[in-house]
Amino acid sequence: MTAINRITTAAQLDALYGEPVARSLTKEIDYISASYRKFIEAAPFVILATSGPEGLDCSPRGDPPGFLRVRDPNTVLIPDRRGNNRIDTLRNLVADPRISLLFLIPGVGETLRINGRAEIVTDPELRESFALNGKAPVSVLVVTARAGFTSSAPRPWCGRASGTRIRKFRAARCRAAAKSWRKLSAATTMPRRTTAPIRSASRRRSTN
Repeated sequence: MTAINRITTAAQLDALYGEPVARSLTKEIDYISASYRKFIEAAPFVILATSGPEGLDCSPRGDPPGFLRVRDPNTVLIPDRRGNNRIDTLRNLVADPRISLLFLIPGVGETLRINGRAEIVTDPELRESFALNGKAPVSVLVVTARAGFTSSAPRPWCGRASGTRIRKFRAARCRAAAKSWRKLSAATTMPRRTTAPIRSASRRRSTN
Protein backbone atom coordinates (compact mmCIF):
# COMPACT_ATOMS: atom_id res chain seq x y z
CA MET A 1 0.00 0.00 0.00
CA THR A 2 1.50 3.34 -1.02
CA ALA A 3 1.28 6.52 1.04
CA ILE A 4 -1.01 8.12 -1.54
CA ASN A 5 -3.73 5.60 -0.67
CA ARG A 6 -3.70 6.35 3.05
CA ILE A 7 -6.08 8.77 4.77
CA THR A 8 -4.18 10.68 7.46
CA THR A 9 -6.11 13.93 8.02
CA ALA A 10 -9.67 15.01 8.80
CA ALA A 11 -9.65 17.13 5.64
CA GLN A 12 -8.96 14.04 3.53
CA LEU A 13 -11.82 12.21 5.24
CA ASP A 14 -14.21 15.10 4.55
CA ALA A 15 -13.17 15.19 0.91
CA LEU A 16 -13.67 11.42 0.58
CA TYR A 17 -17.00 11.04 2.41
CA GLY A 18 -18.57 14.49 2.09
CA GLU A 19 -20.86 16.16 4.60
CA PRO A 20 -22.72 14.08 7.22
CA VAL A 21 -26.41 13.48 6.68
CA ALA A 22 -28.10 16.38 8.48
CA ARG A 23 -30.45 14.11 10.41
CA SER A 24 -27.48 12.21 11.88
CA LEU A 25 -26.35 15.43 13.58
CA THR A 26 -29.68 16.92 14.62
CA LYS A 27 -30.77 13.74 16.42
CA GLU A 28 -27.79 13.90 18.82
CA ILE A 29 -28.91 15.23 22.19
CA ASP A 30 -27.19 15.76 25.56
CA TYR A 31 -29.77 14.02 27.75
CA ILE A 32 -31.78 10.80 27.90
CA SER A 33 -35.18 11.50 26.36
CA ALA A 34 -38.36 9.58 27.13
CA SER A 35 -37.98 7.53 23.93
CA TYR A 36 -34.32 6.81 24.65
CA ARG A 37 -35.27 5.71 28.14
CA LYS A 38 -37.81 3.25 26.73
CA PHE A 39 -35.18 1.84 24.39
CA ILE A 40 -32.63 1.39 27.20
CA GLU A 41 -35.10 -0.27 29.54
CA ALA A 42 -36.27 -2.65 26.79
CA ALA A 43 -32.73 -3.62 25.78
CA PRO A 44 -31.40 -7.01 26.96
CA PHE A 45 -27.91 -6.24 25.68
CA VAL A 46 -25.38 -3.38 25.88
CA ILE A 47 -21.77 -3.08 24.77
CA LEU A 48 -19.37 -0.97 26.86
CA ALA A 49 -16.33 0.66 25.24
CA THR A 50 -13.58 2.09 27.45
CA SER A 51 -9.98 3.25 27.25
CA GLY A 52 -7.12 3.04 29.72
CA PRO A 53 -3.33 2.93 30.07
CA GLU A 54 -3.22 -0.69 28.89
CA GLY A 55 -5.36 -0.07 25.82
CA LEU A 56 -8.97 -0.26 24.64
CA ASP A 57 -11.72 -2.61 25.74
CA CYS A 58 -15.13 -3.49 24.33
CA SER A 59 -17.20 -5.62 26.68
CA PRO A 60 -20.78 -6.99 26.50
CA ARG A 61 -23.36 -6.97 29.29
CA GLY A 62 -26.69 -8.76 29.09
CA ASP A 63 -29.64 -9.84 31.21
CA PRO A 64 -33.42 -9.95 30.79
CA PRO A 65 -34.92 -6.62 29.60
CA GLY A 66 -35.16 -4.20 32.49
CA PHE A 67 -31.70 -4.93 33.90
CA LEU A 68 -30.58 -1.49 32.69
CA ARG A 69 -32.03 1.41 34.65
CA VAL A 70 -32.43 5.10 33.80
CA ARG A 71 -32.31 7.02 37.07
CA ASP A 72 -32.92 10.46 35.56
CA PRO A 73 -32.50 12.24 32.20
CA ASN A 74 -28.73 12.22 32.62
CA THR A 75 -27.96 8.93 34.36
CA VAL A 76 -27.92 5.24 33.39
CA LEU A 77 -27.27 2.49 35.95
CA ILE A 78 -25.64 -0.77 34.82
CA PRO A 79 -25.16 -3.72 37.21
CA ASP A 80 -21.76 -5.39 36.99
CA ARG A 81 -22.08 -9.04 37.93
CA ARG A 82 -19.24 -11.37 38.76
CA GLY A 83 -17.70 -13.02 35.71
CA ASN A 84 -14.18 -14.14 34.86
CA ASN A 85 -12.65 -11.34 36.97
CA ARG A 86 -10.58 -9.87 34.14
CA ILE A 87 -12.49 -6.63 34.88
CA ASP A 88 -10.82 -4.89 31.93
CA THR A 89 -13.66 -2.39 31.70
CA LEU A 90 -13.45 -1.50 35.39
CA ARG A 91 -9.66 -1.15 35.33
CA ASN A 92 -9.97 1.27 32.43
CA LEU A 93 -12.67 3.30 34.18
CA VAL A 94 -10.54 3.72 37.31
CA ALA A 95 -7.90 5.40 35.14
CA ASP A 96 -10.20 7.08 32.59
CA PRO A 97 -13.94 7.49 33.34
CA ARG A 98 -14.96 8.07 29.72
CA ILE A 99 -17.31 5.42 28.37
CA SER A 100 -19.37 4.74 25.27
CA LEU A 101 -22.46 2.50 25.37
CA LEU A 102 -24.22 0.73 22.52
CA PHE A 103 -27.70 -0.59 23.36
CA LEU A 104 -29.27 -3.28 21.17
CA ILE A 105 -32.63 -5.03 21.04
CA PRO A 106 -32.65 -8.32 19.07
CA GLY A 107 -34.85 -8.11 16.01
CA VAL A 108 -34.90 -4.28 15.96
CA GLY A 109 -32.92 -2.59 13.21
CA GLU A 110 -32.01 0.43 15.31
CA THR A 111 -29.40 0.96 18.01
CA LEU A 112 -28.87 3.62 20.66
CA ARG A 113 -25.50 5.09 21.57
CA ILE A 114 -24.69 6.98 24.75
CA ASN A 115 -21.35 8.66 25.45
CA GLY A 116 -20.46 9.87 28.93
CA ARG A 117 -18.48 9.25 32.09
CA ALA A 118 -18.84 6.39 34.55
CA GLU A 119 -18.29 5.78 38.25
CA ILE A 120 -18.01 2.38 39.94
CA VAL A 121 -20.36 2.31 42.95
CA THR A 122 -20.66 -0.39 45.64
CA ASP A 123 -23.54 1.02 47.71
CA PRO A 124 -25.22 -2.04 49.33
CA GLU A 125 -28.81 -0.87 48.83
CA LEU A 126 -28.19 0.03 45.20
CA ARG A 127 -26.54 -3.31 44.53
CA GLU A 128 -29.38 -5.23 46.19
CA SER A 129 -31.92 -3.41 44.03
CA PHE A 130 -30.31 -5.12 41.02
CA ALA A 131 -30.34 -8.62 42.53
CA LEU A 132 -31.07 -11.39 40.04
CA ASN A 133 -31.89 -14.92 41.19
CA GLY A 134 -30.99 -13.87 44.71
CA LYS A 135 -27.54 -12.57 43.76
CA ALA A 136 -26.61 -8.89 43.83
CA PRO A 137 -24.02 -7.51 41.40
CA VAL A 138 -20.53 -6.83 42.72
CA SER A 139 -20.84 -3.16 41.73
CA VAL A 140 -23.01 -0.78 39.72
CA LEU A 141 -21.77 1.52 36.98
CA VAL A 142 -23.29 4.98 37.28
CA VAL A 143 -23.02 6.56 33.83
CA THR A 144 -23.57 10.29 33.36
CA ALA A 145 -24.68 10.83 29.76
CA ARG A 146 -23.06 13.59 27.74
CA ALA A 147 -24.38 12.69 24.27
CA GLY A 148 -26.90 10.23 22.86
CA PHE A 149 -28.21 9.32 19.43
CA THR A 150 -29.80 6.47 17.52
CA SER A 151 -28.42 4.82 14.41
CA SER A 152 -29.47 2.00 12.13
CA ALA A 153 -28.15 -1.50 12.72
CA PRO A 154 -26.73 -3.26 9.63
CA ARG A 155 -29.89 -5.37 9.67
CA PRO A 156 -32.39 -6.56 12.27
CA TRP A 157 -30.27 -8.97 14.22
CA CYS A 158 -30.87 -12.07 16.28
CA GLY A 159 -28.13 -14.33 17.65
CA ARG A 160 -27.59 -17.69 15.97
CA ALA A 161 -26.85 -20.82 17.96
CA SER A 162 -26.32 -24.48 17.33
CA GLY A 163 -29.12 -26.92 18.04
CA THR A 164 -32.76 -26.64 16.99
CA ARG A 165 -34.13 -26.16 20.50
CA ILE A 166 -31.63 -23.39 21.29
CA ARG A 167 -32.35 -21.62 18.00
CA LYS A 168 -36.10 -21.76 18.63
CA PHE A 169 -35.68 -20.47 22.18
CA ARG A 170 -33.49 -17.55 21.11
CA ALA A 171 -35.75 -16.74 18.17
CA ALA A 172 -38.72 -16.56 20.54
CA ARG A 173 -36.81 -14.28 22.90
CA CYS A 174 -35.81 -12.05 19.97
CA ARG A 175 -39.40 -11.79 18.76
CA ALA A 176 -40.61 -11.01 22.28
CA ALA A 177 -37.99 -8.29 22.78
CA ALA A 178 -38.71 -6.72 19.40
CA LYS A 179 -42.49 -6.84 19.98
CA SER A 180 -42.06 -5.26 23.42
CA TRP A 181 -39.97 -2.42 22.00
CA ARG A 182 -42.36 -1.71 19.12
CA LYS A 183 -45.24 -1.52 21.59
CA LEU A 184 -43.32 0.85 23.86
CA SER A 185 -42.18 3.10 21.03
CA ALA A 186 -45.50 3.27 19.17
CA ALA A 187 -46.69 6.39 20.95
CA THR A 188 -43.32 8.16 21.14
CA THR A 189 -41.11 9.64 18.42
CA MET A 190 -37.35 9.88 18.72
CA PRO A 191 -36.17 13.40 19.68
CA ARG A 192 -34.55 15.82 17.26
CA ARG A 193 -32.33 18.75 18.19
CA THR A 194 -33.49 22.24 17.29
CA THR A 195 -30.17 23.84 18.27
CA ALA A 196 -26.66 23.40 16.90
CA PRO A 197 -25.22 19.87 16.98
CA ILE A 198 -23.17 18.95 20.04
CA ARG A 199 -20.13 18.13 17.92
CA SER A 200 -19.11 19.68 14.64
CA ALA A 201 -19.68 17.92 11.34
CA SER A 202 -16.01 18.15 10.38
CA ARG A 203 -14.59 16.66 13.55
CA ARG A 204 -16.48 14.48 16.04
CA ARG A 205 -14.27 14.56 19.09
CA SER A 206 -14.19 11.96 21.86
CA THR A 207 -16.19 12.80 25.00
CA ASN A 208 -13.99 14.79 27.38
